[in-house]
Amino acid sequence: MGDDGAAEPGGPVMDREEVDRALARLGAEHEAVETSLYALQDHAGRRLLEGAELTGVTKERWARTEEAVSLLWTYFDAFTAALDSARGLRGESRWPVPGDLAELTARLRGPAVAVPAADNPGSVERITLAELVARMNAWYARALDTVAAADSVWSALPARIDMLSAELQRIRSLAHSVGVRPGEHPAGDELEQVTAELTALRAEVVADPLAFWVPAGGSSAPGGGRPDTVRYDRAARALEDVRREIDAVLQVRQDAEQRLMRLRDVLSRADRTLAEARAARGEVLAKIAAFEVPAVSGPPTALYEQLALAAEHRRHARWHRLSPLLESLEERADEELERARASLTAVTAPLAVRAELRGRLDAYRARLARHGAADDPLLAERYDAARRLLWSAPCDLRAAEQAVQRYREAALEVLAPPGGPADGRPTGGEPAGGEPAGGREEFR
Repeated sequence: MGDDGAAEPGGPVMDREEVDRALARLGAEHEAVETSLYALQDHAGRRLLEGAELTGVTKERWARTEEAVSLLWTYFDAFTAALDSARGLRGESRWPVPGDLAELTARLRGPAVAVPAADNPGSVERITLAELVARMNAWYARALDTVAAADSVWSALPARIDMLSAELQRIRSLAHSVGVRPGEHPAGDELEQVTAELTALRAEVVADPLAFWVPAGGSSAPGGGRPDTVRYDRAARALEDVRREIDAVLQVRQDAEQRLMRLRDVLSRADRTLAEARAARGEVLAKIAAFEVPAVSGPPTALYEQLALAAEHRRHARWHRLSPLLESLEERADEELERARASLTAVTAPLAVRAELRGRLDAYRARLARHGAADDPLLAERYDAARRLLWSAPCDLRAAEQAVQRYREAALEVLAPPGGPADGRPTGGEPAGGEPAGGREEFR
């Protein structure tokens, strides 16, 4: 509101210039006090506090603030009377008499102002003008701090709560459209909790705004601080989590049919693959002897039951239940298809081995024919023995593999040059008979 008033009490009698300077300072101080009091009187926060049904911290602080404001006006009236009295005594005389200067000194510096005692209601005390101004400044700062803090909270939080409540209603409408309701889905329960929290929070903010005020640390100006938004922020985060959950459910509603069709296709392919594996297993058992063939599992009945349940959820628009079920089904269906493919590969392995042995036997014979050795009696005998084993049913794979190996070894002996190693490699640098080494490497 301004600086403290005139000089300290006591000391020598003030001269004319000191008196005039003191009166000028007090006049400026009086004007500043008057301006501040009227500004406080017209403050929007004060008008709201006067008309509100307050509770808690705000009710207690406003009661004390109203008493302080009443004392402020009482002290201001005393200040006005004392200043007017001193100005009247000073008059317009250029050279006041010594008696007037002594009286002015007593009024300006001494405890000449009678005011109600601040700490003893009903009694009166006498204080100096400087003390009077200091008390008024302190009370004004506390009153302005209360009024400004309440106004800041009321200006910030209710509007934000109302905006969040409007968003909550929009999300609630979306939630109901996809079957997310309290008691049926966690997001529905969370919506109810956020609704109750926002309703309670707004009522508390309106009735007790100072309970949601965080003062600034240190020595700050009146009204220094910020609204406490912890509960609001927590509700906003919870509502955002619900919104994301509802968006996910909406996405499920849009993609449900396509995802169900893909699931049916994946399970159908898994079924066909398992059926092929079962047929192949029967063929292997009939055509291959002395070879362990793994069993093939049946169709994924449990997955088909869950798929039927998912289709039921879609028909009845139970999107919140369909969403997690589809995610689980998609993962398990892909795993089932991979398992079916692995089973088919394992079951048909003996047939693949037999086909490989047949291919090797014919390849060896064709290469021997290129060398003109296919009609060798030993080779012909061993070829016929291996072929009978490979083209008979059931085929003994182990015996057939040994027969193919014996045919290969005989071929290498026939192709080996005289005095050369049994595998057909010459002892010197040149291959036997001018044949390139690759001709015998073909039998490896």
